[in-house]
Amino acid sequence: MQVHVVGAGPVGLLLTALLQPMEGFSVRLYEKRHEYTRTRMVQLAPYLVADSLESYRDDAIDGDSVEAIFDPPELEQALAFRQSIAPDLRALLQDWVLGFCPLNSIERSLSDLIDARALNAVERTAAVLTAEDAMALLEPGDVLIDAAGSRSLLRDHLVPGSREVIEGANTVKVRLEYALVITFLYGQPYDCNEHCKYYKNIENAHYKFIPMVHRTHYDGSVSHVTGIVNISAEEYEAMPSRFDGQWLRSNAPGVAESMDRFIDKIKEETHGEILGELEIVRIPLDLYRARHATNGQWLEAGPSDHPFANSSVFLAGDSAIGSPYFQSISLGFECAMFLAGLIGQRDLTQRELLDRYERHIYKQWLRVYMRSKMIKHNKDLFESIDSPLALLDKLHIY
Repeated sequence: MQVHVVGAGPVGLLLTALLQPMEGFSVRLYEKRHEYTRTRMVQLAPYLVADSLESYRDDAIDGDSVEAIFDPPELEQALAFRQSIAPDLRALLQDWVLGFCPLNSIERSLSDLIDARALNAVERTAAVLTAEDAMALLEPGDVLIDAAGSRSLLRDHLVPGSREVIEGANTVKVRLEYALVITFLYGQPYDCNEHCKYYKNIENAHYKFIPMVHRTHYDGSVSHVTGIVNISAEEYEAMPSRFDGQWLRSNAPGVAESMDRFIDKIKEETHGEILGELEIVRIPLDLYRARHATNGQWLEAGPSDHPFANSSVFLAGDSAIGSPYFQSISLGFECAMFLAGLIGQRDLTQRELLDRYERHIYKQWLRVYMRSKMIKHNKDLFESIDSPLALLDKLHIY
C-alpha cells in the first residue's frame, strides 16, 4: 500500500517513523523545508509513553475527562500499540517526556532515525505542494495524510460540493484570548507553582505574567522560562508578530513594567540574572478542529472520479486539531500514534478505518476543549483574585 505523508514537521516525521517498519507499506514523505530551524523549547506530555490506564489518566486537569470520554478497551488498544513501537523510536519518545527539548532537535532526531534504518527506505521529496498536487499523487487505494500544520493543505477540500473551496468551511474555531508568549533564559534554577505566580504578580494590577508549571526547566546551568500575558484585541493589532524586550518597553510600557516586576522578584529570591534578551511572540490563542478529519463525506456522496472518492485521506496534527496553552505537539503525537495503529490493522474495511479515526479525533477534541476551557477559566479567576467583586463576576456557582 502506498502512503503519502504531506508535511515533515514533528507529526509528519513521527507518522513516517511509525509506518516505516510496517510490512506491506511504501511511505513517501513530502517536505518543503531543507533545514529544521524552529528552536522553541517543547516538552512532550507523559501520557505519550504511558504503560497503564492509571498513568495515562494521571493528570490534575483532565484526568477525569479522559476517564469519562474514552472507553477502557479503546485506551487499552492505544496502549498496546505504544508497546509495539520500534525500540529506536520508543527511546526517543521516552527521552522527550523527561524535560525540555528544542523543537528542531526533535525534528532532526526523527529525520535521522528515518534515514538510518536499513529496511523499508522512505522516499523523500522536497517540494511545496498545492492541494491539487496532493490530489494528483493519489491512485485508487492509496492513503494520503495531511500533516501540513495549522494552515492545512486539504482541510477545506474534505467537504464535497462545488469546485470552489470555501476557506474555513470545515473548521470549528473558538478564540480564547489574545496573548504575548514571553520566553527568557535565567542563570539560576527556577521553578514555578501557583503560589509563585500569585506572589510574584501581587503588585501587577492589570498585566500578569503566568508561567506554565511545566514551562520552566533547568538544564543544569540555565532555566528556560515561558509564560503568557493576556492582552486586548487592540493591543494585539498594534504589535508586530515577534519582538524583544526593548520594543516592549518602548511601545507597551504597562506590560513591560509588570514583566520586569515579576523578573525582579525572581532575582530577589534566587539571586540570578536574565541571560540575553526576552523573546516575545504575540498570538491569538485559538482552539479549533476539523469538522471532518477524513474523506468519509466523499465516500458517502457516492461513486465519483474525484481522487478523494477512491482513496483514504486523513488530517493529522494541527491540520486536524489545534490547541493553545502549549499542548499541540503532544496532541499531534497522540493522534499520529492512533492513526498509525489503525492503518496497521489490515483487516479493517476502509469505512471502519475512517469512522474510527473520526470518532477518535472528536473525542480528543472534547478532551482538549474541556482542558483548555478549564485553564482559561482558572486564568481568568487568577487575574481577578485581588478584586472580590471582579472575581464573583467570573464565578458560576450553581
